[in-house]
Amino acid sequence: MISVIVPCYRVRTQVLDVLKNIGQECDRIYVVDDACPEGSGKHVEENCVDPRVQVIFHTENQGVGGATLTGYRHALKDGAEVLVKLDGDGQMDPALIPRLVQPILEGLADYTKGNRFHDLDTLRRMPNSRILGNAVLSFITKASSGYWNLFDPTNGFTAMQGRVAAHLPFDKIRRSYFFESDLLFRLNLLRAVVRDVPMPANYGDEESNLVIRRILGEFLTRHPVNFAKRIFYNYFLHSFGVASVQLMAGLPLVAFGTYYGITRWFESLATGTPATSGTVMLAALPVVLGAQLLLAFIGHDVQDIPRDPLQRLLP
Repeated sequence: MISVIVPCYRVRTQVLDVLKNIGQECDRIYVVDDACPEGSGKHVEENCVDPRVQVIFHTENQGVGGATLTGYRHALKDGAEVLVKLDGDGQMDPALIPRLVQPILEGLADYTKGNRFHDLDTLRRMPNSRILGNAVLSFITKASSGYWNLFDPTNGFTAMQGRVAAHLPFDKIRRSYFFESDLLFRLNLLRAVVRDVPMPANYGDEESNLVIRRILGEFLTRHPVNFAKRIFYNYFLHSFGVASVQLMAGLPLVAFGTYYGITRWFESLATGTPATSGTVMLAALPVVLGAQLLLAFIGHDVQDIPRDPLQRLLP
């Protein structure tokens, strides 16, 4: 059974068209009104006759992540096998749902997401500011989540296998616009297989509820935190191998060489005495060796992408 979750906040003028275009391959549709000031949920109840649609209301705004998690909970309770998240603003084509869920139904992936950067022709319709922002954010998200093979990390057009979703710590996942990035981090800790699915960039006259200045601080702080947690969990808590040793040796060597070199350089400037070749080597050698070890660790981390679908191992 395929269930579609549609978070709604200020999408009154677009949501009915979105619901109308959801194909019959989807069995249930959960519209989550996230305390929408436009009354999107009530508008759906009064004007949508699709028997698959169930409207859920939040009394307080919980953010796109909170609305999605509410939909996930209801869908899992009703026995959903695949959970599709589709925004209500019309930027995502519901006709692409079969393509999005296919890798999950075939047992090739646990989680799929749209990638608007695959087709260069349709990409021209995306605002330049979003292209640049997504490029930078994609690299940061690759590092924090561990999914180096993905792009367009903030794309909210996603699908997830139900049994995998049931193993996620819903109470710990961020409910703001950081939801998609935090979800990838949580999926990596489970060693779930994630795949990109090409989709066109579709921008019309809808207004985005995203305000960059309000989310910038959270993105700048949460990504480093998730990166540090992932490294600790994956390389020290859940496993310990050659890559762990490379990281443990590389960081102190680079730190020592850098600190020793800087202090000796300032000392040489203060006294006017040139540093000896031995001093230079004592500073340079740890940095070079440590950098080599860190590069080896990064290479291992890039290759250490989950490849065996988790859904095959879960009851």
